Amino acid sequence: MLTKSQIKLITSLKQKKYRQQEGLFVAEGLKTIKELLSSSLKLYHVFTTASFEMDDIEETIISEKELKKISFLTTPNTALAVFRIPDATQIKTNHLIVALDDVRDPGNLGTIIRLCDWFGVVDLVCSTATVDCYNPKVVQATMGSITRVNVSYLNLENFLAESNTEVYGAFMDGENVYKSELPSKGVLVLGNEANGISAAIEALVTKRISIPRFGQLQATESLNVATATAILLSEFKRNS
Repeated sequence: MLTKSQIKLITSLKQKKYRQQEGLFVAEGLKTIKELLSSSLKLYHVFTTASFEMDDIEETIISEKELKKISFLTTPNTALAVFRIPDATQIKTNHLIVALDDVRDPGNLGTIIRLCDWFGVVDLVCSTATVDCYNPKVVQATMGSITRVNVSYLNLENFLAESNTEVYGAFMDGENVYKSELPSKGVLVLGNEANGISAAIEALVTKRISIPRFGQLQATESLNVATATAILLSEFKRNS
């Protein structure tokens, strides 16, 4: 049975300030929760309509009605878990890094984390204005990949200024990525969904690249940032 204090705690974790204050985040769905349980993340508690039947799991059996009270999903799954936010990990600069400049959509960030996992990108660095990776919608969209990608929030301008490697930026007027020589290490920057890469970050880009349009009318304004990330990472990995 859920207590009032548990309901208050869990529902508060929808907001970034409370996640940071408590050092906790929410994950929902059996598949996602089991992925996180098999990682190095520390479990705080599981609330489920059916026992996980796993040793050393702190769990509370609740009803479907109670699950609806704490779930952030329109259609709740059978379980919700609360995990501890891990300590920050040092960024490794000897490989390809993806950097996000003010990406705001949780679904986009979740998909980009999955793409980093798929293409073997260990580090994802984000501007402080980028959506929190422990936002429940982001966690859901990563489908467990958040446990295998080191996501860091920092002053992106300072990070790029201090970087001693090539900084690639995704622009509409950049060099055709299919004709570019791409290295195995460097920083690939992608920008905000509506405004692209900011002027301050653009000034630190050393090479502008773009994905060419092949449509006859050339009418499509831009690609979704997660879609662009998939294409660019594929080219970086193919070339390296």
